[in-house]
Amino acid sequence: MPRESQTIESYNLKKVKQKQFKGVVLYDGPSKLDRSKNVIVIATFSSLNRKTGDMIQTWILVKDHTPVEASKIGADEIICGNCPHRVFNNGACYVNLGQAPQQVYRSWKRGIYPAFKKSEHGYLFEGRQLRLGAYGDPASVPFRVWKTPLSLAIGHTGYTHQVKHKNFDKRYLSICQVSADTPKQAIAFQELGAKTFRVALPKDKLLKGEKVCLSETKGTQCARCMLCNGTRQNIVIAVHGSRKKRFKSNLIPTRAA
Repeated sequence: MPRESQTIESYNLKKVKQKQFKGVVLYDGPSKLDRSKNVIVIATFSSLNRKTGDMIQTWILVKDHTPVEASKIGADEIICGNCPHRVFNNGACYVNLGQAPQQVYRSWKRGIYPAFKKSEHGYLFEGRQLRLGAYGDPASVPFRVWKTPLSLAIGHTGYTHQVKHKNFDKRYLSICQVSADTPKQAIAFQELGAKTFRVALPKDKLLKGEKVCLSETKGTQCARCMLCNGTRQNIVIAVHGSRKKRFKSNLIPTRAA
């Protein structure tokens, strides 16, 4: 009996020590969108994001520049690819790069995030929900990067703007909503078998089979909804964020398609 108690105690002490990790590096290597340039993928384990809830957040970042700098000089193309909302393109991206993305990048530079090893860090993903791309496009990195985290987590959300990119891996259609910016785009992507996530103007009409994001209609956090996993539902959300006025109204005709 004493021997069994000691084993349990040692196991618990090990878990306490492991839980001190604030994040891990899931990937450090070439971007799928431009293999000549490198990106990093960081998973962080706590979040105060009111919209998503306390999901594991993943950050796809340009390795050689801070997020703010990368956005200013257009180097973020290797993580954002074809997204029309990039700040470099004077778009309506809602992500405040000077806050969480910048902080995560600086923490990585200080070396506080170890390289992910399933044997050491896998349990941190178990029983948790995973957000693919709190910043950056999940499809900008090899599909294999997400296999182990997804196999450990109990659910996930994900979005990609890269369907038309020449290097797009079609397997992402099974784990990500395809971002659409017009009703015509949404219909085309849905015909490919994709589930879409469409940014719309407040007066835009719903297409058949679309549902308004529950964060708008009911105040439901992503962690409780989980419809945006690439397989369940076509979702529409009104353009939001501090740059929403930059969203070009001619992208989305206010009519039923």
